[in-house]
Amino acid sequence: MSLEEQSYSMLIVSSSEKLGQALKEIFNGPVFTPVQSAASVSAARRAVAEKAFDFVIINASLTDDGSIPFAEDLAVSRQTVVLVLIHPERFEEAYVKLVRHGVFLLQKPVSRLILETVSGWLISARERIRMTEKQSLSIEEKMREIRLVNRAKWLLISELKMSEPDAHRFIEKQAMNLCISKRQMAEEIIRTYGDARA
Repeated sequence: MSLEEQSYSMLIVSSSEKLGQALKEIFNGPVFTPVQSAASVSAARRAVAEKAFDFVIINASLTDDGSIPFAEDLAVSRQTVVLVLIHPERFEEAYVKLVRHGVFLLQKPVSRLILETVSGWLISARERIRMTEKQSLSIEEKMREIRLVNRAKWLLISELKMSEPDAHRFIEKQAMNLCISKRQMAEEIIRTYGDARA
């Protein structure tokens, strides 16, 4: 799927209905959909417990409303890109706690132009996370294949009395001759000799 066809889910957390609506208008259209709102951090926690979001934008209040720990929790435990809009008085405190977790911070007031620019940064960060997720899945898949091939090798060693190098070569050669993957060959060996042992 190309970036032009990609859409991103978003949660806007804001006790200010006016700012929440303004953010919804900026982040509207086919790229950011669906866009949900939460009027408090506790409502936002419920929303993220029910659904994964690509982006969470938090309008932090001047008082300690739990938004900084919530932003930290999201960035640490989920594959979510987080943007916190914060008053200058709280910026330093938030920066120290959140920057190491990759949370974006902007001092309020924020112009529409800046938010439109930041939307590109958010997308870039989310795509980087998506790439990392794919690489992680690819590594896990490769590890599963290695475990299967090793299991098949040990079955060949125990059932056919092959040496470990011979068993490895046998799997590779048979896979090549049959035009199948080593994984498929290993699965076939496990079906044949694993069942025989049962």
